[in-house]
Amino acid sequence: MAAPLQRLACGAAGRGKWALGARWLSGPGAPRWRLLGALCLQRPPSVAQALEPEQEEMARLMQQLEMEKSQFSDQEIKRFEEIARLQKMKDGIFEEEENVEKVIIQTTDQEDAWEQKFQQFKAAPRITDADKRNDRTSLNRKLDRNLVLLVKENIGNQDLWLLPQAEWQAGETLRSTAERILATLSGNQIKAKFLGNAPCGLYKYKFPRALRTEDSVGVKIFFFKALLQSGDLPKAERRGEYVWVSKGEMGDYLKPEYLKKMGLCCKQMGDGGGRRT
Repeated sequence: MAAPLQRLACGAAGRGKWALGARWLSGPGAPRWRLLGALCLQRPPSVAQALEPEQEEMARLMQQLEMEKSQFSDQEIKRFEEIARLQKMKDGIFEEEENVEKVIIQTTDQEDAWEQKFQQFKAAPRITDADKRNDRTSLNRKLDRNLVLLVKENIGNQDLWLLPQAEWQAGETLRSTAERILATLSGNQIKAKFLGNAPCGLYKYKFPRALRTEDSVGVKIFFFKALLQSGDLPKAERRGEYVWVSKGEMGDYLKPEYLKKMGLCCKQMGDGGGRRT
């Protein structure tokens, strides 16, 4: 039994940090654990974070240096050449049949049209209606932060917020368990990219002594990270049962020990760089 369990945990991960050995799983004479896979589904940011004052000052300095040292664009070179040709014609140095003055006017009109179009452009607001309502079921919020999906599960006699999870079934790898969670959770309405075959975190706990049996002393939950590519959960079916939260908001839902064990799944979600909100 131990060898197949080792293979399901490792998948195609090889023998790296998370190449799980028999000490993690059930072996002859060792306590037996229920194995669960959990899905850490992350929505990446869609806009850059706002800059700190020091970063804004450095950006202005770099922009000024770029302006001073940059070469002329093709449009600028064309305009300079046309002005020089027009000046030669006015000075009587040479004459050409083509109307250079008309060409220069057309070039200037083109640049004016570009300027007007630029002035009319307005960037979409960084703060959305979902931000204003603090609607944590919406993906259209905190656009400059990573968001992770949490769901409400009934564990024993408690309603707990957790990563979506499911028990491992014989014949599948733990990553396959995480993929099954995604399909079941969204009805195949969500597309996501899994980051590797190995788990990014592990959380385990033992049952109260009164509930332990020879076949099961506790639970081991293996976290698998995936990046959201498209889709969302059907709100009508799961209203109030799920939230998309940033790293700073996870403490409002998860127990400290569970959040700590999420490990690398949250480590790379840092709100870092930019103004804290």
